[in-house]
Amino acid sequence: MRCNFLRSPLWAVAFFGLSLSACNGNGTNGAAPALPTASQAGRLTDASALRMHHHSSSGKIQHIVIIVQENRSFNNLFHGYPGAKTAKYGRDIYGNKIKLLPVSIATPWDIDHSSGAFFAACNGTGSIPGTNCQMNGFNQEWVGCGSNSNPCPIKHPQYAYVPRSQIKPYWAMAKQYVLADEMYASNFDASSFISHQYIISGQAVGAVNYPWGAWGCPGGPYDEIATVGPQRQIPYGYEVVCWDPTTLGDELDNANQTWAFYGQYYSGYPWLWIAYQAINHIYNGPDWGQDIIHQPSQFLTDVQNGKLRAVTWITPSWQNSDHAGSNSTSGPSWVASVVNAVGESSFWDSTAIFIFWDDYGGWYDSEPPAYVDYDGLGLRLPLLIISPYAKKGYVTHTHYEHGTILKFVEETFGLPAMAASDSRANPPDDSFDFSQPPRKFKPITSAYGREYFLHQAPDYHIPDAE
Repeated sequence: MRCNFLRSPLWAVAFFGLSLSACNGNGTNGAAPALPTASQAGRLTDASALRMHHHSSSGKIQHIVIIVQENRSFNNLFHGYPGAKTAKYGRDIYGNKIKLLPVSIATPWDIDHSSGAFFAACNGTGSIPGTNCQMNGFNQEWVGCGSNSNPCPIKHPQYAYVPRSQIKPYWAMAKQYVLADEMYASNFDASSFISHQYIISGQAVGAVNYPWGAWGCPGGPYDEIATVGPQRQIPYGYEVVCWDPTTLGDELDNANQTWAFYGQYYSGYPWLWIAYQAINHIYNGPDWGQDIIHQPSQFLTDVQNGKLRAVTWITPSWQNSDHAGSNSTSGPSWVASVVNAVGESSFWDSTAIFIFWDDYGGWYDSEPPAYVDYDGLGLRLPLLIISPYAKKGYVTHTHYEHGTILKFVEETFGLPAMAASDSRANPPDDSFDFSQPPRKFKPITSAYGREYFLHQAPDYHIPDAE
């Protein structure tokens, strides 16, 4: 059975039956703006809709860079960060109190972060799975360590945080710019594939978890993915992973704005870690040759040579990913190299950089996500906002999600909303001060610099298989 009706990116609007008041957060300078009502969201998802709100950048932002890292919860990376909402302890399904312990960012094992893992970790009490989360079921998630040859570093490896000494660049960025402690995934299922669809089009065509094969159009008619129903039934049906929703790339093309997606290419495999390969008209159209760049390291060279598109997405290779199982510590340095490339260029004064982690990766987090529709929200993620106009050392408690980043792009370039996520999301206005002159960039210190990433040996792992 195929659920072809799920091809519409707007179908979920019909299921906005629950009040969204629980999604509101409080910023440091007062209450966050309320999320749109269901009827407002429905009107705004029309392709001709104007932006409900326009931020006051006055044309100062001309470039937006979206860095997508891998698989960490907020509490896992920013445990104990001053002014941020974090926890020192968690609870398991039996009510036991579990102290969170440090575990290296480099692990040879992974934690389940599928839709089933989300439901388990949430341990919700609502009639719809993953709602009214108690956040005490992380011990029910499968974890890839525990054998004699691969022992777990602690008794409950899901209940862990990364030692601050290993992620100094992230903390340095937070201290200089903005850290958001109320950023939630727009999708509940904690799949990188779905998350990456949300960051390019504000939805995932009703899909859930991950495809069976090549993660997009290269896989042909047998590369399918499960779909999720209005009451979070899984599988509700199946869909071939080559679809045609409106994407931010399409809207930028229509507005004569440039864009690029930098992702890893794997020679000999039909896989590219590029969300746009699931978009039929992109993969089989002119954008694929013009706007898709197959090596993340090329970004460093392009910026140095004076090339930066209006909107850029960039994802890491496996060895520079923060994904559990990559057994690497270079992820924070890789992010720092991208930020430094922009900061030390002529583009700094006109750029906003958003760094977010695409899903929680199975790691414990204390904050329950709100239920807003069939597909969201998911668990809390780290988000850093870097710009010469970003507030210094600011922890924003405003409720953000994937759609917040999309909304900022849309408002900057006068684009319409695409789906429910970017319609309902709060804009990140409280994180900026456009009345101030652009702050001078201070390079982010890291263990590995630009030359290291330009000369890395080829990497033939896909960054995430989930």
